[in-house]
Amino acid sequence: MYTHCVHCGADLGRNEVLEAFPVGRRVAFDEAQGRLWVVCTRCERWNLAPFDSRWEAIEQGERAYRGTTVRVATDNIGLARWRDGTTLVRVGRPLRPEFAAWRYGDQFGRRRKRAWVMGSAAAAGAGALATGAVLTGAGFLVLPVMLHLATALTVASSTHLRLRPLAHPDGDWFLPYGNPRLVPGHGDEPWAIEIGWVKRLASPRITWRDRLSPGPGGSNAENGRVTLHGELARDTLAKLLPGVNGGGATRARVDEAVTLLDEVGGPERVLPWAMEQRRAWGAKQTFGDTGDLGYIPRPARLAIEMAVHEERERLALAGELAELERAWLQAEQVACIADQLLVPEAITQRLEALRTSRPARD
Repeated sequence: MYTHCVHCGADLGRNEVLEAFPVGRRVAFDEAQGRLWVVCTRCERWNLAPFDSRWEAIEQGERAYRGTTVRVATDNIGLARWRDGTTLVRVGRPLRPEFAAWRYGDQFGRRRKRAWVMGSAAAAGAGALATGAVLTGAGFLVLPVMLHLATALTVASSTHLRLRPLAHPDGDWFLPYGNPRLVPGHGDEPWAIEIGWVKRLASPRITWRDRLSPGPGGSNAENGRVTLHGELARDTLAKLLPGVNGGGATRARVDEAVTLLDEVGGPERVLPWAMEQRRAWGAKQTFGDTGDLGYIPRPARLAIEMAVHEERERLALAGELAELERAWLQAEQVACIADQLLVPEAITQRLEALRTSRPARD
């Protein structure tokens, strides 16, 4: 078993996913053809594994690939990645990528605990201030001011005071204010988002003076609104939704959101579906159909955040697939010649018989 690339000599690294073949940080396998490669991370060349070391590793690779939920696939290539950086490339008929509740349960659970702790601390502080105001005889005068400040801080802290500037369609940048709203889109995208801005900036570089100084309207409040479409809208949602869903969720709510994703047809269908539901949700809102993502049902809010991040993750992984598929086609030609030269004819005939008699796997 080799440990260095046969093309450039670089160390191929090790993995903990394939016990029978621990070599390589990126391992490709083709179960139907009985082939296993280690992809060099330096030169991107594919190293064909020795014939006698493939079979158990291929079986382990198939089980590991089916057991992970971070997958993306084209017609010929499937890609799965583990948290330790190990990547499996599955050549052949790919599986449909899936969601799993465990991916998000811990994340939303931590947010819920953090929100509970901060809320308890804020309530205790407000209670102490109110008690002090009452004892000093200024309770009725101070209470409206405290409520106003609490409302302003709630809106501001969830948006521009703790966020970097967001890209504006005109080419500059803006500091967001309030929650994004779901609005009708145009063309192939039936949805878009609209959000308020408190300040326009020439660059994404920002100081605390920019965050706190008044906007063009003369006050540190909403000074305009902007509508975002396509990738700009998705990128903005990915940055804002953790604040919208800052209260987190229980495991049951997360399970509801995952089920909702499956019911609507996958991550790519969630936002169009949400646009269709906006009128029904708006009928239940106190102030009518605002489209504000902070007022839609919590499972839907969670599902939208999951979908946006899942779609962005898949797009990032998919960017690697085109190059992988080209490399696979070249490596397949070399592997076919190598196997014909090194493998006895009797074994080749036996493999072909097994391939033709084996039922197709999903």
